[in-house]
Amino acid sequence: MNWNPWFLRARLKTRHLLLLSAIGEEGNICNAAETLSMSQPAASRLLRELEQTIGTELFERQARGVKANRYGQALMRHARNALSSLAEAAVEIDSLKAGRTGQVRIGCIGAAAVGIVPRAVTRVARDYPLVRVQVNVDTNERLLTLLSEGRIDLMVGRLPAEQDSRFTFDWLAEEPVCVVARRDHRLRTRSSGLAEVVDDTWVVPPAGTLLRQKFVLMFRERGLACPGRLVETDSPMIVTRLLQETDFLAVLPRVLARYYTECGLIGEVPLELPCSLGPFGVIARKGWLLSPAALLMHEALEDEAQRAAREQPASNPLTS
Repeated sequence: MNWNPWFLRARLKTRHLLLLSAIGEEGNICNAAETLSMSQPAASRLLRELEQTIGTELFERQARGVKANRYGQALMRHARNALSSLAEAAVEIDSLKAGRTGQVRIGCIGAAAVGIVPRAVTRVARDYPLVRVQVNVDTNERLLTLLSEGRIDLMVGRLPAEQDSRFTFDWLAEEPVCVVARRDHRLRTRSSGLAEVVDDTWVVPPAGTLLRQKFVLMFRERGLACPGRLVETDSPMIVTRLLQETDFLAVLPRVLARYYTECGLIGEVPLELPCSLGPFGVIARKGWLLSPAALLMHEALEDEAQRAAREQPASNPLTS
């Protein structure tokens, strides 16, 4: 196949990208044409033109529609990123015209949502009041997907164990974990070991999450069976409510546990854990230029992480 990127850039148009994305979403050329307010024959001609430009077919024709082959899937992913970037440009230009200085979309994991991120957002909002900030709190896995699709500009979270070449990572802090319970729990006033809590009921995150994996591993490394009495949830509201009304235990990132403790909801249990979620930091798409607003947020996150490290109190579960 004769692949000429200069020729590709000369022939590829925005309407090709829009059609490719629409066919991928609809799985049907006719429905995609309707979505784009064009006739089905016009959409078919546009698709043939795109395939001739690329030099290969992009979809497999099926009885009830079409399905992207590996070439179509690859081009579709880049098309959506390009369309997302164009949408960002339009929003940024409109913001500048309206007297605003831009916008930044940030995603963060739960622990960062009560620590570094609110402080960084407050700083940007105070120092640059015309910057529009959007914050999305979600799981690390879903945030990485949003970032790869260009639906957020930055995220505060963790990279997978195998370094993903699509992203850059700037270290912010470590993420230790601790055990928490209701404030008058029997274990709140004395030290204990893992063997003593194997038979307790634990509130844990869903299977497949990093914290759940670490939870299981810390018992196995001590030669203990993993607790069998488990309640699974990723809802912070359900976790805190369950702990307030029962003798259940839970394992949480320490910064999240400290926030709930300061709110008077729960307290930390003096149980040393051989467990940490490892480092988290600012993650961005490699090779992707950040907007001025995103750069401001990146700088604020790093500054607030350093400030938090200087202010970090020593952990004392017996008095929390």
